[in-house]
Order: sequence, then structure tokens, then C-alpha cells
Amino acid sequence: MAMPDRELAGAIAATRFGLGARPGEIGEATRDPRGWLKAQVRAEGADLFPTGGETAARRIADLREFQQSRQMAKREIAGDPQTAAEARDPVKLAQKMLRQDTAGDFLARTQLAATTPAGFRERWALFWSNHFTVAANKLQTATVVGPFETEAIRPHVFGRFQDLLIAAETHPAMLLYLDQVQSVGPDSPLAQRAAGIGRRGVGARLQPVAQRTLGLNENLAREIMELHTVGVRGGYTQADVTEFARAMTGLSIGGFRGPEAEIGAPVFRLAAHEPGERSVMGVRYRAGGREQVGAILTDLAAKPQTARFVCGKIARHFVADEPPPALVARLEKAWMGSGGDLAKVAEALIAAPEAWNPNPAKFKTPYEFLVSSYRAAAASPQGIQQVAPILTALGQKPFAPGSPKGWPEDAGAWAAPDAVVKRMQFAQGFAALFVQGRDPKRLAAEALGARLSPATAAAVARAESRPEGFALLLMSPEFQRR
Repeated sequence: MAMPDRELAGAIAATRFGLGARPGEIGEATRDPRGWLKAQVRAEGADLFPTGGETAARRIADLREFQQSRQMAKREIAGDPQTAAEARDPVKLAQKMLRQDTAGDFLARTQLAATTPAGFRERWALFWSNHFTVAANKLQTATVVGPFETEAIRPHVFGRFQDLLIAAETHPAMLLYLDQVQSVGPDSPLAQRAAGIGRRGVGARLQPVAQRTLGLNENLAREIMELHTVGVRGGYTQADVTEFARAMTGLSIGGFRGPEAEIGAPVFRLAAHEPGERSVMGVRYRAGGREQVGAILTDLAAKPQTARFVCGKIARHFVADEPPPALVARLEKAWMGSGGDLAKVAEALIAAPEAWNPNPAKFKTPYEFLVSSYRAAAASPQGIQQVAPILTALGQKPFAPGSPKGWPEDAGAWAAPDAVVKRMQFAQGFAALFVQGRDPKRLAAEALGARLSPATAAAVARAESRPEGFALLLMSPEFQRR
């Protein structure tokens, strides 16, 4: 497949590899489309958006302190039914935390996407954030989704996949989201004490302690294998999932009983670890604690099944819902030949002729549509109210994918008739606010370059008003696809 002419390639670079073109961006990309993209690949990773200067550990500590204070307050105000009812309302607490933390993080991330001159680098980071999904589906994770992305994902997106995998799976946000903090080895010292068969002191007789059931939680192990590494067809069995889950027992988060420096940070509790050797996908791992977990993750990262599965997802995200097999093969070859060097994989994507097919095959997600609209208008959202209600109405509530699979990639998930009507309503309101007397014909040329079809150019030019012309641009087939 031949590379399209330079003007069309410049438009593809900004609108398919990137997040949509800001005025002047296609002109910059046109000078050297592949070079313009390759220059965005850097060892230090993707750009970071501000999270109020707070780490995930600090937010977890703040949340736990707040919950303790709330419990004390509930006891003190028990005589006031109305006040007590408000204190017991978890929705009010969740809304408060979401406003303070999650909403601010998502707005900062969207502002970065709307204004960055490195759209490919940002799209690459967003792909990996969705691959390693953590959702704000419960209070504990809501406040740490933003720090998870800035601490575990973005610094590693152009490094080794092994490092990205380990950083993501051992981050407090992932441990909370997939309930790893609840997983305890059935034969671990902690489980034995909880079952009442632990010994206290030298020579002491068996004494019952807290009679509570502690056990294995396989959520994280299953999702690592099914969604993050080898994939559902990667050749693992349920026994492998269970063995992997046993190996990961002990991965947890520091609480208030340990050193202050560990509060909210990832820790390894040897007392909760299931002792013994493990066998995962035909490989035996000697008994150990944290080292056993690291060895399994390292091996999963290096498996050819992982390269095949993840490269397929990359091709699907950037090029087509049914990506060309030749493209997947190119990415897989770059992955395996470099030991999972994600910078090399990104460069292979840029170099692949299949990625430059002039026919746009990807339908934008609501987030991509919103961001590219702001970029076309050379604007940026100034408050979460300009972002969250729109995305929620379009089916992509901020930081809230419905499952660990993340947001879907296929057009069928986003192109239903009612969803298109809602996009039209957004486009009309957005255009009325952001055109501000500017010529929509020029905005259309800047947003799509050589991808702008004669039919869309004519429709924009014939519009009865400038806002209407810009709204027609946003709803055009070539703007909705990339």
C-alpha cells in the first residue's frame, strides 16, 4: 500500500494518529508526516496532567482519615435524626470526593488533550490508560484514578511493556479496583490466625482469634491474563488463574497500623501470602513473596501471546475495528524483536503503510469527538460542567467504563441513531459558543485539511450562519471518523 500524498498524509497524521487538528497543525504535520509523529515519541513518557499535587497514597490516606472523622461525627450527632441521616448518606460523601478529586483530574486531562501539540503522544497514553482500566466505580478508586494514570501509566508508555505492566498491576488504584487488597492465601499465617488456629507466644496452646473468613480473590489475576497480557485465547487455564492469584496474595496497601510512610502506598504483606511453589502456564516458580509475583509478571510480559494480543488492540485502536493482519504482524515483529520496547512498537505503527490508508475506518468515541471539537475551535474546556454532562449523555461518563475491559473500540458501540442525535445537539450548542464570528470555511480547512470532502466544504459554505456551518463540520462523516 502506497503512502498517500503529503497533504493527505499530514491530515491523517493529525486526525487519525492524533486527537484532531488545531489550526495550523496539519500544516506542520504536512512537512514530514512520519517525522512529525516520530518526534513525539520520547523516553520520559507521555505528558502529565496536574492532580492538585497529590499522589494516590496521599489521597488514600486523606480518604481514610475523612472516613474515621465521619464515623466519630455520626456518633456525636446521633441525637439529630436529620443530620445523622445526611452523615450516613454515602452518595453525598461520594459526590464530595468526586467533585474535589476525580472531576478536577478529568478536567485537567481533557484540557491537556484539547491543547497539546503532541496529539499522537496523548492518544498513545490514552490507549494504555484504557488497556489498564481503573474505573471510578466506588469511592476508594474514584479519588485515585487520576494519580494512577500519572504515576503508573504515562511515565512508562514508551518504555518496556514489562515495566508498564508491573507499575500498573501493583499500583494502589488497581489493587483497590480489582479487590486485590482483600485477597489472602488460604494457608497463609494471617488466614490461619483468623480461623482460630494460630499460636500466640512460644509454647502457647491453640487459641481462637477473630472468627472471620479470609480467602483468595482471583479478580486481578484473571484480568491480567485475560485483558492485560496473553488474552482470553492465550492458552491459560482456570488452574493458572488460581495459581497466579495465590502468588499475588500479599500485595496490598499500607494502612494506619504500619509506618506513616506506607499509608496508602503499595506494600507486600508476607503474612497474607500463600506459601509454596507455583505453576503458571507450564512454568514453575519457586516459593517466595514479592519475587514470585514479579517473576510471573515478567514472564507474562515476554510471552508471544501477549505481543499478539496487545498489538492487535493497538492496530484496532488506531486503524480499524478489523485491523489488517499485515499491520498486526508488523507491530508484533517490532514488539518481539525489541523485547517489548513500546517506543519501537509506536515507531513501527508510524512506519506501517496500512496505518495510512486514506479511507477513515474508525468512528470517534464521545471523548475523542469532544476533544477534537475543542481542538478544531482552538479552545479548551474551562470547567467540568462543560465536559462531564456531555460525555455522560453520550455514554462515556468520565473515568467510568462499565467493566475492566475499558471503553469499547468498535463503531457499533457509539454510532447508534440516538447517540448521533445527541452529538448533533452538542455540535449545535458548541458551535454557538465557540465560533465567535470566525469563518467556518477556514476552520473546516484547518480541521480536516486534504480530508475535507467537496460535499462537506459546500455544506459549510452554504450554511445560513457561521455557527451552523461549524456544527455541520463537526457532524460531517470525515470529522466523525478518523
